[in-house]
Formats: sequence, C-alpha cells, structure tokens
Amino acid sequence: MTKHIIGLTGGIATGKTTVANYLASAYNLPILDADIYAREAVSVDSPILLEIAQRYGKQILLVNGNLNRQKLGEIIFNSQEERNWVEGLIHPYVGDRFLEEIAVSSAQTLVLVVPLLFEAGMTHLVTEIWVVSCSEQQQLERLMRRNNLTLEQAQARIMSQMPIAEKVARADVVLDNSFTLEVLLKQVDAAMLGFEPRYNV
Repeated sequence: MTKHIIGLTGGIATGKTTVANYLASAYNLPILDADIYAREAVSVDSPILLEIAQRYGKQILLVNGNLNRQKLGEIIFNSQEERNWVEGLIHPYVGDRFLEEIAVSSAQTLVLVVPLLFEAGMTHLVTEIWVVSCSEQQQLERLMRRNNLTLEQAQARIMSQMPIAEKVARADVVLDNSFTLEVLLKQVDAAMLGFEPRYNV
C-alpha cells in the first residue's frame, strides 16, 4: 500500500508546530521535521558547516564550534544570493533525510513538517499538502513575540518566503489559524476524517 504523506507547511509563525503536535498526540502520526534535519546538517564539524565557515569566516561560529544562527540570519535574510547559496547546501541534505526516514518507517501515514515545502522544491515527497495560514498582522506579531525580533527583522523573514496566499492557492487542505486554538484543532479533525482507515494504531 502506498504511504500517505502529508506535507505540512505555511508561513513562518503561522502555527505549523501546533498542528504537528496535535497530529502526533491525537492521531499517533509520526512527525518528520525539516527544521531538525536542517540543524543536523550544520552540526559541529559537519561538511556543510565547514563550507559555511569557509565562506563567512570564523565569525559565523560560536566559541563551542556551533553555528552562530543569529549571525547567519543577519547575512541570509538581507541577501537573496547568500540565502540561495546556504539553502543550496541544506535543502538537498534535508530532502535525503526525509527519504531515508520515509523508507524505514512502518507507518502508512506520516507528516512532513516543511516550512519551505514549495520554495525548496520538495512537493514531490508528499501525497497531500496542508497549509496553515493566518492574517499577515497576526503572523508578524507572533513572529516578533516568539523570536524577540524587531518589526524590520520579522518582515525580512516573512518576505524571504513565498507569500502565504500563493501557498494557500496550492494547498489540498487549508487550516486557518486566525482564531482560537479550539477552532484550529477542529479544522484538523475535519481534515483527518477522510483518512480514518489509515490512522496508525
């Protein structure tokens, strides 16, 4: 039986993690997270981190050898060219890790949480696309509060992604996170109704 793979995406700070956590707890679905693999890609002494350090110098590393994410963020969120270069290293690694985990999983339904599902060209990995959306103002406020960013920093991060309206237009399921948590989770339940035979027990 072909695996059913939900690609969960949306804009930054729209509520993807909330939905993923609910799918894991309420429906026992395995969650594969692109952000975890992206962090793995730049772990201490990894080939990708070494390439990044060669390009940007030792300033890009913390004293313990880890990536200085704040410093890298300042570079890539202010330069499309540099962002493309870094993502060109990390996205293929993340895609390979997804394929590895999908292959070894015994589950018939899995969830791939991929913030840049469209931007990274990973739609071929999933059988269905779910997009979590909210209003632009909510997204901005949530991002500033969550990441302790200035308005300009938050706007730069949002602008680096495909507009949420474009993602919504390409989605199979749209989850509107403009209201309460209860309203959001009811939408998830409704979306899951069609897949009942494939719940993992």
